[in-house]
Amino acid sequence: MMELSFWEKETYFSKIDVLIIGSGIVGLTAALHLKQAQPQLKVLVAERGLLPTGGSSKNAGFACFGSPSELLDDLVHHTEEQVFELVERRWRGLRQLRQHLGDAALDYRQWGGYELFDNAPLYSSCAEQLPYLNRQLASITGLPQTYRLADDKISSFGFRQVQHLIKNTAEGQLNTGNMILALTQKAQARGVLVLNGLEVLGLHEEETAIVATTTQGINLKAAAALVATNGLARQLLPQLPVVPARAQVLLTQPIAGLKINGTFHYDRGYYYFRNIGNRVLFGGGRNLDFVTEETPALGLTERVQQQLEELLKNVILPENTFEVEHRWSGIMGMGPEKTPVIRQVRERVVCAVRLSGMGVAIGSLVGEEAAELVLQQL
Repeated sequence: MMELSFWEKETYFSKIDVLIIGSGIVGLTAALHLKQAQPQLKVLVAERGLLPTGGSSKNAGFACFGSPSELLDDLVHHTEEQVFELVERRWRGLRQLRQHLGDAALDYRQWGGYELFDNAPLYSSCAEQLPYLNRQLASITGLPQTYRLADDKISSFGFRQVQHLIKNTAEGQLNTGNMILALTQKAQARGVLVLNGLEVLGLHEEETAIVATTTQGINLKAAAALVATNGLARQLLPQLPVVPARAQVLLTQPIAGLKINGTFHYDRGYYYFRNIGNRVLFGGGRNLDFVTEETPALGLTERVQQQLEELLKNVILPENTFEVEHRWSGIMGMGPEKTPVIRQVRERVVCAVRLSGMGVAIGSLVGEEAAELVLQQL
């Protein structure tokens, strides 16, 4: 049990109005919204890791809202209204994130996104539906042609075994490390307490408060709590329809004469890559073994990492020699539906989880909506 002084207990751990568990994009945005709504609130963000543990600063940094094949697949499982309402929320969330932090702080670049096709039937179905998708997205993005055919770019990117490209003219990329740093600094400037290395183990109710137990033996007593741990949410709230999904990533060393510029989706979005300057970040492959990758544990597997390297060598960078400099993983929150779970789960406890791999896009809106639910508990 951590020994605390009187000063530490009074300053950090007494009279907490709102406890937020998780210091990713949702948790920090919620904290900011709470302080903007009621500046007098004492808001404590508890993060179990040195940095956000799930995926907010571990993802690829795609400022995206859906590739053509993804949206068409969603339309098979959801209604048209549900699909495009979610696209609209992603678009609005990205715009809000950029407004809050600024493009310079995010290192935001709107170089466009591309979907690669080596499957003729899949490409044909997407190409045929582009007019329909563009009509649906026109009222969201404000563009008459969000998607367009881009086969002319295949040779300029240097791809091999790629038969077709479709470009998303409104897609961008950003630096998620910068994003979390900027959100953290902005929250702290508003008076939010952000404590890293403080792991919440459980929540229980008292008559007028919610109490969180921690690995440090410190009990955090607050008027209300928000669980914003996305794919790790069931560790605290086992009843939630959220499945952890590990995403593995690698990054190459700088490549002289790199032709790739932008963000790219491949094999129905199960693989994705982008440039970071003259390096290539490449991730995905959980479809190789869904069971193994449905885990809350960070880590790498030889099968996925080997496949990423093979695709780099044979499809993405066939004209370049490359060396892998760094590898890592993050945890997404998936489930039977792609809509986020934002609701009161028990007395004085709200959750905002299951961002379905679109946390960068939708996280700002989810955080604000969750904060509004928390305010109703106070």
